[in-house]
Amino acid sequence: MSVPSPYAAALATLPVLRGEAMVRGARTAYWQYGDEDAATSVVFVHGFRGDHHGLEPIVAGLAPSIRAGRLRVVIPDLPGFGESQPFQDGRHDIAGYAAWLRAFVAEAGAGGSPVLGHSFGSIVVAAAAADGLGASRLMLVNPIAAPALEGPNGVLTRLAVLYYRVAAALPERLGFALLRNRLIVRVMSIAMATRRDPALRRFVHDQHDRYFSAFGDRAVVLEAFKASVSHDVREFADKIAAPTLLIAADRDQITPLPKQHTLARLFAEPRLAVVHGVGHLIHYEAPQFAAGEIASFLGLESHAEPERMAEG
Repeated sequence: MSVPSPYAAALATLPVLRGEAMVRGARTAYWQYGDEDAATSVVFVHGFRGDHHGLEPIVAGLAPSIRAGRLRVVIPDLPGFGESQPFQDGRHDIAGYAAWLRAFVAEAGAGGSPVLGHSFGSIVVAAAAADGLGASRLMLVNPIAAPALEGPNGVLTRLAVLYYRVAAALPERLGFALLRNRLIVRVMSIAMATRRDPALRRFVHDQHDRYFSAFGDRAVVLEAFKASVSHDVREFADKIAAPTLLIAADRDQITPLPKQHTLARLFAEPRLAVVHGVGHLIHYEAPQFAAGEIASFLGLESHAEPERMAEG
């Protein structure tokens, strides 16, 4: 039995449309929250091994603006994950995903609109923006500000590298089973969660149990993982002219906060917002904080809860 989402009530008030778009020869599934003719459209890009569900708590925090017709949010599943097909040609690397994002934004009628990326999605968004995405504004949640192997959990990252190498070396069926092993997924989830709220932790673990293995191709996962630990946003920041909001956490297990401050200084027009008491799961553990910062950055009314709500 799934764990009830604490954000379900807000999401239930929104018009939601599931759509599909043919992008680079493959079907991309996406979800639209809000009306087609909303004043502002934003495209959200989720992180590694996730799908659109992971960013829905932030959508819930933006519900007042969406209901009022001021905002439309579009969230695709990354190719090879969730309900989106893998690329028909080309690798699932940063260049491939960046090219896909540029094409998807145009296909979704969101050219020139703000774009948000979480974690691995922050690298994809930054790479696309550096190569002609044309987004008016960027929003990076838990941005990867330094190589993952240099982060505070570098040892865990090295173990993850070993895990994916073993999954690649095993025969197809055994490697696929290892990647989807529920015990390993739960260990990953426990390592990432920082809030002590038991109900919230159950929700986070349930989300990872349900969606973290939503892929159908071992090669896609292995290619995307290699991309996720081989690149970071710093590579692209100095090529981005658009105003950029970075939403960071002081307990991020992937990128320590001082690295986020260093990253922010590389952008032409940066704004850094820091939430306290959470780590790399801002989208689950402090979505109202993120929504408030996003609303302010986009010139909408603020939906932020007091920062203390992200603590504990």
